[in-house]
Amino acid sequence: MSGPRPGPGSGRVLVTVAALVAALGLGALAPAEAAPGRAPAGSADTAHGFASLEGGTTGGAGGEVVTVTTQADLERYAAAEEPYVIRVAGTIKAEPFGANIAVASDKTLIGVGTAGELVQGELHLAPGTHNVIIRNLTIRDSYVEGDWDCKDTDFDGIQLDTAHHVWIDHNRFSRICDGQLDVRKDSEYVTVSYNRFEDNNKTFGIGWTPNVRTQITIDHNWFRGTKQRNPSADNCAYAHLYNNYLTAQADPGDPVWTYGNWSRGLTKMVIENSYYDGVQHPYQADATAELVQRGSILKDTTGRHEAWGAAFEPRDFYDYRPDPAAAVPALVSRFSGPQKKLGHHSTATQPSLDPEEESRS
Repeated sequence: MSGPRPGPGSGRVLVTVAALVAALGLGALAPAEAAPGRAPAGSADTAHGFASLEGGTTGGAGGEVVTVTTQADLERYAAAEEPYVIRVAGTIKAEPFGANIAVASDKTLIGVGTAGELVQGELHLAPGTHNVIIRNLTIRDSYVEGDWDCKDTDFDGIQLDTAHHVWIDHNRFSRICDGQLDVRKDSEYVTVSYNRFEDNNKTFGIGWTPNVRTQITIDHNWFRGTKQRNPSADNCAYAHLYNNYLTAQADPGDPVWTYGNWSRGLTKMVIENSYYDGVQHPYQADATAELVQRGSILKDTTGRHEAWGAAFEPRDFYDYRPDPAAAVPALVSRFSGPQKKLGHHSTATQPSLDPEEESRS
């Protein structure tokens, strides 16, 4: 069956968005592809959402800035006790296959332009790790050929175990054997923004705990060619999902385990202004969980579309401004994943771009 279509007033939103796009010289876009005429929130260099609370997340700010091109140097600086801003320049191929790179507290890892890559390896945040920023990297190709389910490995892209204050932003994950991103065991104050999750089975899981402590913001991510856990959130105290884009779902013939967002256990989940295109089971909730959905667009979706309970109000925790759901395809496809302008400066940050400059990028 087809899911709900945009309601009354959506045409006015599209007209406004299209006018802004035209004013920026972005060319004519179809209504579903129109992008807002402003620099996206993800171009900022400070954490937003839950990662901004209770002291915020600053990573290695104030520490030495280093540039790494080898696994040995990445391991050395990422595991150090003191803060570092670590610029990853070029491709680092981890050895042995599936190797863990330990990331300690007070670190920023950022790719230089679109060239920073970790291949066949994992970034691992052990219990107690805090104040970590991981931005602008491609993490790819720990997939074991022919092992689609990956039950015998634990080769994640990024794994958090009881960590707190973590911002994961503008990365690309592709072909990881287990979870591309696993936020596990009571990790708290996490924001996951403007990432691309591609070509994977078990994509983005949250939980693996009987406790209900995790607070997580998930916004402006593109899930493309992924099968399940987009994300799956089990026993999250608060899971706020907005302006995410789900497309080209892998293996949609699976009647149960191909799905979009799942609120599980005692999770309280809020979904806002997202865009689901051709997705089976776009959002669903356990009977014990709560899920509020508002403002999303569903195109050619099938299966479970479940929302019940009051969940929570994200604005009780932080300010944010969701983009119109109709703008999500163009905005997320353009601005998610590694960006050419990030990671070049000596502080590994740069001022947010104004809309005119961003339109020329």
